[in-house]
Amino acid sequence: MKFSIRWKIFAAFILLTAAMGGVLYAYLVPILERHLVVDLSEHLFSQAGIAALAVNRESGELNRYAPRLAAEIGRQSKARVTIIAPDGRVAGDSEVPPEKLADLENHKDRPEVIQALQQGRGSSIRYSTTLRSEMLYVAAPINLGGTGTGTIRLALPLNSVDQLKLKLHSTLAVAILIAALIALALSSILSQLVYRPMRQISQLAAEIGSGNLSRRIQIRRDDEFGGLARVMNDMAERLQEQIHSLATERNRLDAILRCMGEGVMVTDNEGIMTLANPAFCALFDVQEEIPGRPLMEISRHPGLHDSFRACLQKKSEHIQEITIEIPAEKIVLTHWVPLLDGDRVSGVVAVFHDITELKRLEKIRKDFVANVSHELRTPVTVIRGYAETLLGGLLAEDPERSQQFLSVILNHSERLTALISDLLSLSEMESGNFNLKLGPVALVTTIRHAAELLEMGSNEKGVALKLGEIPERTTVLADQRRIEQVFFNLLDNGIKYTPAGGEVNIGVASSGADVTISISDTGPGIPLQSLPRIFERFYRVDTARSRELGGTGLGLAIVKHIVQLHGGSISVDSPPGKGAIFRVTLKKP
Repeated sequence: MKFSIRWKIFAAFILLTAAMGGVLYAYLVPILERHLVVDLSEHLFSQAGIAALAVNRESGELNRYAPRLAAEIGRQSKARVTIIAPDGRVAGDSEVPPEKLADLENHKDRPEVIQALQQGRGSSIRYSTTLRSEMLYVAAPINLGGTGTGTIRLALPLNSVDQLKLKLHSTLAVAILIAALIALALSSILSQLVYRPMRQISQLAAEIGSGNLSRRIQIRRDDEFGGLARVMNDMAERLQEQIHSLATERNRLDAILRCMGEGVMVTDNEGIMTLANPAFCALFDVQEEIPGRPLMEISRHPGLHDSFRACLQKKSEHIQEITIEIPAEKIVLTHWVPLLDGDRVSGVVAVFHDITELKRLEKIRKDFVANVSHELRTPVTVIRGYAETLLGGLLAEDPERSQQFLSVILNHSERLTALISDLLSLSEMESGNFNLKLGPVALVTTIRHAAELLEMGSNEKGVALKLGEIPERTTVLADQRRIEQVFFNLLDNGIKYTPAGGEVNIGVASSGADVTISISDTGPGIPLQSLPRIFERFYRVDTARSRELGGTGLGLAIVKHIVQLHGGSISVDSPPGKGAIFRVTLKKP
């Protein structure tokens, strides 16, 4: 059974009160009993002195008046009175008839008689064979004139003393009991006074333990409890400030982790996940709760676990690039850092950088550099070769052939000019400094002008340009010159890849706030695997044929950038063997 501190304090007071009462009772009883006997003896001595004076006043023979006088004094003093002659014979006794006095023993050798004759007073406690009980005897000498010195003795049975002692015990016990009850009442009040601040401090500690740090103790004391209450209040306030600071810091860290584009995870030294941010969950396509799950359950990629073990073993940073396929293939740069607790590794922090796009852009950059180098090297090499031949004397030796060489040099220089112009246009568009002069543009006029520029070339090749029904008032929000460049490039592309006898069709459809322009051809089409890359710079479905047709490989890339700068979109479909269809969607003014 569990007792509160209040009951323990109260029980301590009860035990202390009981112990003090017991000690006090044990100490006072014998003292008071001795004082009772002494007081009773003194009282008997006083009465014996008075009785001696009464005997001294008597005259005549002792045997005549002693029985009467002993009886009278006995009635007055309520004690047994014995008058003893100088020779020890009993002359009178208040408890013995005169005719039986001769049967009593000689009292000359009684201790109290001897002491009275020698010291003037005597007393003793002993058993009386006459009365058959313990008696208290006191004796005093009496002057009998010429016959000598006798003794008067007063006796009181101790059973009366025992009754007085019993009353004394009862009175003392009642007094101690009353004092104990008063002490217990005061103890209860005192224990309550002591317990109340302790209970308040205990409740405050319990509420602090449960997380309620706003509770405070009202301090109205200047003793130790008041000091303890102040300490508890200060501690609660400091804890509240620290927890608020920690919560703020944790919220800040949570916000940082949630906003990070890189995946972050924390594990213990057994590989059990303790923290992961949303970017990590998205990277590994994890929907369930991560904390508490083993790393092995998240991903079974061998490189991931090799990096984890390497970081634990080396107790140092570890960087490794891995490729995962969750759900699509991704290239991830992992950075592992051990959490050290002295010399012991308590866990690992890992940061995952998704560098798939960087790798793709790096590949595009490398392809771009290789393509530009190749596209520049071919015409430069041709121009250089023909120029060296002309400088070698061919110009004077064979003027007709020299003209052919000069024509080739001119064609390749024009190709270089077109390539450089397209590269500058792309660079300008991608730099963010490309300005468009937007305004309402009539589609029918713009498309017809682009078709007219290409009509001669299409007629020579035998490809028909067919313009569908376009309402005269159909307009789009665009830059006149740039949007015409889009249509020109798409029509030129369709004519180049459509064989003789084929056709290039142009259609316009309006829907809500958008206008969609479709340009289709009847050429060989675009292979399915090439469709995602068709708008990349220098990408060619058929490299040899594209160069033969004189393209730079940048036309569709320029078209895509111009359309996107207008806030529109472009897409391509190519049913197998049925040519290609390019769709450009632009906004109405």
